[in-house]
Amino acid sequence: MTVSALPGFAFDEKAVEIGGHTMAYVDVGTGPPVLHVHGNPTWSFYFRSLLATLPDDGFRAVAPDHIGMGRSDKPALADYPHTLGRRVADLTDFVDKLGLDDPISLVVHDWGGPIGLSWAVEHLDRVDKVVVLNTGAFPLPADKRIPWTLQAARLPVVGDVAVRRFNAFSLGALSLGSGRWVLDAEARRGLLAPYDSPAHRVAVHAFVQDIPTGPADPAHPVLTRLAERLPLLDAKPVQIHWGMKDPVFDAGILDHLVTYLPDAEVHRYPDAGHYVLEDAADRIVPAVRTFLAGR
Repeated sequence: MTVSALPGFAFDEKAVEIGGHTMAYVDVGTGPPVLHVHGNPTWSFYFRSLLATLPDDGFRAVAPDHIGMGRSDKPALADYPHTLGRRVADLTDFVDKLGLDDPISLVVHDWGGPIGLSWAVEHLDRVDKVVVLNTGAFPLPADKRIPWTLQAARLPVVGDVAVRRFNAFSLGALSLGSGRWVLDAEARRGLLAPYDSPAHRVAVHAFVQDIPTGPADPAHPVLTRLAERLPLLDAKPVQIHWGMKDPVFDAGILDHLVTYLPDAEVHRYPDAGHYVLEDAADRIVPAVRTFLAGR
């Protein structure tokens, strides 16, 4: 099954050149834009429940695939930096090239949080509303350590074999990322589809390696800058949806996030995991539609 022929994802692929690479994206509907920013190891497919419904409410739903992810180009490590800073620059270029009308609402998940929110805090006058799904937007709190599974995936040899050769990160996320035993067949097929060979998993591995654990890591200053400016977003309408069974972005991370955004509307899902939009779409989608419509 090809990436372009997936059950539940009947959206035409569009593309734009970003930094010398082709970035694929979904662009459906007309009206105020809602920009969906995915994380790792997902792609625009993760937002299909919102992409299918927001146009009915008079919104333009846009969801790019980061370079190396989804239906976008998948360059080798030597041909693309695969860093958080570059991801933010790519998203900035993407928004400008599409000429998205202001104001823009955002929906962010996982690494899409630091990417999308870093754009938002530098363009506050262009932001309307923000929807946050299990993510982090700051350096790791002092009492927090990344799980051993992520630490292992970061190791040069072990991680390369496990993540790139055997697709362990994407496969593991299907169960560890859900509040259920495993995600349903449609979700499993769709989330795995773009990462069908070691050459297509370079970005998945690089995302894990880019997780900062200290000030010397390249992503750390980007997250520090975001944390400094994140409280500015509290003046905007913010809605948070959080799967409480997430082993990485857990209740402690949510509590830390809310200290930056104390006025946010927070929804907690005790039965959902990291892939909260898969586990609780029946509750999240109506809430997001109501929130974005200002009802």
